[in-house]
Order: sequence, then C-alpha cells, then structure tokens
Amino acid sequence: MTDWISAELACARLNVRSQTLYAYASRGRLSAKPDPADPRRSLYRAADVAALAERKTRGRKAAAVAAGAIAWGEPVLGSAITTVADGRLWYRGRDAAVLAETHTLEAVARLLRGGDGAALKRSERGAPPPGPDMRARAFAALAQRAGLDPPALGRHPLALAVEAATLLDILTDAVAGAAASGPIHERLAQAWGCARGDGGADLIRQALVLLADHELNASTFAARVAASTGASLSAASLAGLAALSGPRHGGAGDAVRALAFEAAEQGPAAAIAARLAQDRSLPGFGHALYPEGDPRAQALLARLEPAAELTALKIAVEGATGQRPNVDFALAALSQGLALPKEAPFALFAVARCAGWIAHAIEQMQTGDLIRPRARYVGVTPLSTSGVSAN
Repeated sequence: MTDWISAELACARLNVRSQTLYAYASRGRLSAKPDPADPRRSLYRAADVAALAERKTRGRKAAAVAAGAIAWGEPVLGSAITTVADGRLWYRGRDAAVLAETHTLEAVARLLRGGDGAALKRSERGAPPPGPDMRARAFAALAQRAGLDPPALGRHPLALAVEAATLLDILTDAVAGAAASGPIHERLAQAWGCARGDGGADLIRQALVLLADHELNASTFAARVAASTGASLSAASLAGLAALSGPRHGGAGDAVRALAFEAAEQGPAAAIAARLAQDRSLPGFGHALYPEGDPRAQALLARLEPAAELTALKIAVEGATGQRPNVDFALAALSQGLALPKEAPFALFAVARCAGWIAHAIEQMQTGDLIRPRARYVGVTPLSTSGVSAN
C-alpha cells in the first residue's frame, strides 16, 4: 500500500466529501502533508484512512466510541475554554497566537478562567522550597500547598480566583528559585540571566501565552480528574504536573535535544534516515492536531532564527517527511538562542500550563460531575463462586 494517497482517493475510501475529509484532518483523525508535486494540495496517510474506514464500518457502538476517544478520538467532555479549529489554537474564542503578540501569562490565565480585566491581589507567600533543580522545586512547591489547601468544591469563585493567581506565583518562584514580584516572564528572564532590553523576556512572555492551554491534553485531563473529586486547585495542578513530567508530554524537550545531537554527530540526513529505518519518531516535528503545521511553533519561529544546526535539521526533516516543526522544536530553538538552562523548556511548559490546569479544574468543579469511566475487562474470566469451598 502507498504510504500517502490523494484527497480524491481518501474521500473514495471513506465515502465522504472533501469538506468532511478536511475536518477529519483538522481534528487530528488523519495525518496530512503537502503534496510535493503541488504544495497547494494535500496527501493523506493511507494507514490512517484505512483505520478510520474500519471504525466507520464496524459501527459506532458505545464501547467502540469510548475506546476510540482515549487517543486523539472524538471529544469526551464539554469545555468552553480552548479548542483547535481551522489549524489554529483558540482561547475562549480568541486566537492564541494573536493574544501572544501582546498579552502576559497572567492576563491569559484570567481569560482562561472566564474573567478579564484588572489583576487580582495575590495571597502572601513565603520563599520557595529548596531543591536541586527547577523540576524538583516545582513538585515540592505544589505538593506543599496540596497538603494544606482545603478542597475547592463549594468555595466562593473570588476565593478560587485569588488562589489561582497565587498558585501561578508560587510555581514561578519555585522555578526561578526565589520569590519576586513583577510579571512572570520578567521574573523568569531575570532568573535565567536574560539581559534587559535584548528581547529575551518578551520571547519568554510569548512562549508562556502560547503554552498556557491546549484543550484536553494528558496533563489537563489528569488535572480535571483530580478536580472532579473536589480536590484543591493545588492538588489538581500537582496531578497535571505529574502527567506533564513524562517524556511523551512536557519532557519532549530532552527528546528534541537528543535528535539534534544525533543530527550534529551524523549529519541531518543520516540521523533522520537511521530513525526512520528503526521506526523511531522525530521529536519536535509534526502534530496530530495540526496537519498543516503547529501555529504555536510558527508564531515563535517568526521572531526567532534557530541556530544553524537546528535550521539544517528542520530543512532535512521537512524534505524527508513533510513534517513541520512543532512547539517542542520551537522551545528548543528559543532555549538555545537565549542560552537558557537545560530544564527551561519543561519549566516554561509547567508554569504556562498551570494556568490551563487551574481553568479546567474550576470548570470541571462547576459541572458537579465526577470523572469515573469504566474499564473494559480483558483479563482472565472470573470464576464462579458457586460450589467453591470456603476453605
């Protein structure tokens, strides 16, 4: 089977119109890339088309829908916070890339929670807990609060809003290694040695806004599950941070660095060929929700020229696979360009995404629903207890 097929053939195999095909791609149900022979047209991954056709054929039984929703499938719960549509990321109906041109993380955090306008006064806070690195301090700071904060269920919205703003400060202090005042992006820039006036702080601000939320990703879902039990905002945020720490989520920065190292050692073409031959991924490239390119990466790379080796890697990957840089690649380029600490990509993700976790936690509690799915048992058939000796 050919790996990539035309839109016409994909429509025929799925028995859908072109508009439906484009909708499948925009929602991440089909992988697409530009046609090398005509960049105005797209090609679709044949395996994705075949899998989708099979799901359509076997019908939409409730169990099948639930199983398919776990990984990039149909939406599983309602939210008014964030969506991906038409290849763009939208915060409460506003283009995240446009917001990132001027807004701060604090302002976007208020927007995600459903408010806007003047900043709230935060609660008093002490020095961040000690730790060997940013990640350890971030976990310690949220865990400390989670062990003391009361459940969020039933609390006044204003009290939750103040707690939300304070939590962002607490996490920022932990990442920076010291308590400070001022906008979050400026505090991080100062902690990481960015000189005033060199544009580094503003790039950090832009990255924070672009990373603030991303619909129902793994860490956000973890935060919503915790919040659905009535747990505190800090506990929900800690659940989000735990999920973010995995290499397939917020830890992707390490994988991008590893690929960049291989490309520098072997040459981009050889490194890419070796990975493809071993059926290994190319971290930093492609995104299931953005078949035409990650708008977050596009926004950052429009202001940031990656280092020569990263530029060579980008050109080689695009030429070999058609996959475009995603936000993980852009964060690697930003960190290298500003000479930020090795852990900066994860720290940026954690601080920024905490704004989204909190917004989703509050929204989940407002629904009053407990998230408690059922498991489809596939183990050993349970034995009947009838006639079994009590001995």
